[in-house]
Amino acid sequence: MFSERIAKIREKIDESLKRSGRKGEHVEIVAVSKYYPVEAIKDAYAQGHRVFGESRVQEAMDKKDELDGFEGLKLHFIGHLQTNKVKYLKDTFELIHSVDSERLAEELNTCFAKTGRVQDILIQVNIAGDVNKSGVDGQSVFDLCERVAQMKNLRLRGLMMIPPLTDDEEKNRKYFTGMKKLFDQCTVDKGYSMDILSMGMSDDFQIAVEEGSTMVRIGSALFKGDY
Repeated sequence: MFSERIAKIREKIDESLKRSGRKGEHVEIVAVSKYYPVEAIKDAYAQGHRVFGESRVQEAMDKKDELDGFEGLKLHFIGHLQTNKVKYLKDTFELIHSVDSERLAEELNTCFAKTGRVQDILIQVNIAGDVNKSGVDGQSVFDLCERVAQMKNLRLRGLMMIPPLTDDEEKNRKYFTGMKKLFDQCTVDKGYSMDILSMGMSDDFQIAVEEGSTMVRIGSALFKGDY
């Protein structure tokens, strides 16, 4: 059952927090439902979970229509967002994880200004320089933070990263460590009001939490092959 799986993940998160000296801190779990039907979300909701991650705009909007009336349910957008899809977003997503360019940020700001919405966003960082991943590089993140901070209809909440694919997750620890350093530079040195460092997925979330993650995105380890 979903509730049993998420309880086990919570235990592992707590163990990671303890190992890193962060005992008692909270790490948000985003249940990545993008590969699963709306029934999977309804089942997880019935078992107490409220935050879900989607990566395709239209699919997420269709699901949201079916989830109307599910009080407290939140959808996050975690995939690559094309500028030509921005106009369809409306108020679908509680948080957008993947703002990866000034152009996209400007498009989002213009779109939400029309409805008076202030949208919470994360800046996606490609700290590993992986050609297969989107995101700004570690040096450009400060410039994009500064631009977003000036936009009235976007609220900068933090940073997000997706590490390179690997058979040995320990090899990516250095990227998680680097992201925490960037996060601290943004908050402590630059003074940006951020509270979310989104990193860690089914195979590597324990390492990510040990290195400072405050939000993990878990799909397969929660949903398995049930749907």
